[in-house]
Amino acid sequence: MSDIRLQISIKEESMNLFKRSIRKLLESTFILQSRDEKLYQFASRESNRQDISEYLRMIGFDMIVDEKAGLCMLIASEEDAETVGLKRANVVTFTTLQYHLLLALWKVYLENLGYNEGNFVTKGDLIDKIKAYGIPIVRTELNAAFRLFKKYSLINFNEDEEGEDMKIELYPSLQFGWDVPQFQTVAKEYLKETPVDEKAGRDENFADQIILEDFEEEEE
Repeated sequence: MSDIRLQISIKEESMNLFKRSIRKLLESTFILQSRDEKLYQFASRESNRQDISEYLRMIGFDMIVDEKAGLCMLIASEEDAETVGLKRANVVTFTTLQYHLLLALWKVYLENLGYNEGNFVTKGDLIDKIKAYGIPIVRTELNAAFRLFKKYSLINFNEDEEGEDMKIELYPSLQFGWDVPQFQTVAKEYLKETPVDEKAGRDENFADQIILEDFEEEEE
């Protein structure tokens, strides 16, 4: 095995932002332009992006930038894609319920897109939407899912607020909150287990729309 050499050059005045970018990515996977403009602008700049990627690849990671969505995202390095113990090191396995919630959150995000600055939904409206899709609501599981999604910068909310009027901000990172195999499994289960007449009474072809309009587009 050849020696690993790290070749990066960070100016002293930029060292703090460099360290914060690395720690933010390792902590929550995403750096969002809408949430942390200064950090995003630093990390997404081409020269800084190369230095961050170079550093992350030392430990089996890399960073990609999606300028359209306004985010930087931690991913597994292609060089270590087949290395045992590293391939899924930054992948969180969500429960089926949490995947259902992610689908509902992403659908709400798309419905609200472009209407106002920021993308918000109240907890009450979100619960109504989730119930409309037939997703079972258990308060403890719902709150646990919200906290997990917040940790990984998929949503944001003020934990001091309570009740149905609590505002939840939805982030574009929601579209990256699942891996393809488990997403497809959950979507197929939804289509298979839901009676046809019951599906017709909801937002028609919900799972189909997500698969065809969103996920296939990401794979291309």
